Amino acid sequence: MTLHLDLLRHGETELGGGLRGSLDDALTANGWAQMRAAVAQQGPWDRLISSPLQRCARFADELGARLNVPVSLEKDLQELHFGAWEGQSAAALMQTDAEGLGRFWADPYRFTPPEGEPVEDFSQRVLGAVARLHQAYAGERVLLISHGGVMRLLLARARGLPREHLLNVEVGHGGLFSLRVAADGALWEGS
Repeated sequence: MTLHLDLLRHGETELGGGLRGSLDDALTANGWAQMRAAVAQQGPWDRLISSPLQRCARFADELGARLNVPVSLEKDLQELHFGAWEGQSAAALMQTDAEGLGRFWADPYRFTPPEGEPVEDFSQRVLGAVARLHQAYAGERVLLISHGGVMRLLLARARGLPREHLLNVEVGHGGLFSLRVAADGALWEGS
């Protein structure tokens, strides 16, 4: 039996773009509007699963209360921790660590930001969480409210992209995508 997993990226945050990672930024009014618009004509969901960071969890609580569906937080679905790069924009990093940023963009699995989480560890963390979701909720439709990195990882796998193309997957604020998760962990895109 498969798990129908809809993926929703959080909206715009107060401290703006850049590598937010594990920073716990709040949503802007526009960020709330982006997320509300994304789910307006979607669903129904059996449950909501969210990253515990407030840019995801606060919207999950609001939506869960409105739809009267259970909400759970899953720490393993947090964003990649960017270490010393947390909070910095690509433009700023081009001034301070252009070589490292270039290596990270070329193949994020082979280069880890200083003091950051290796993408291989991040991948194992996220895929382990998705496997647990399948085990617990196969046959259900679940909305997962998370981050760009989590969604890029899952979409890249579903699309069969090479690992080094992970960062080429486009996922805008308030982006909504649908996946199916099989018992063996296989992912494919579509509802």
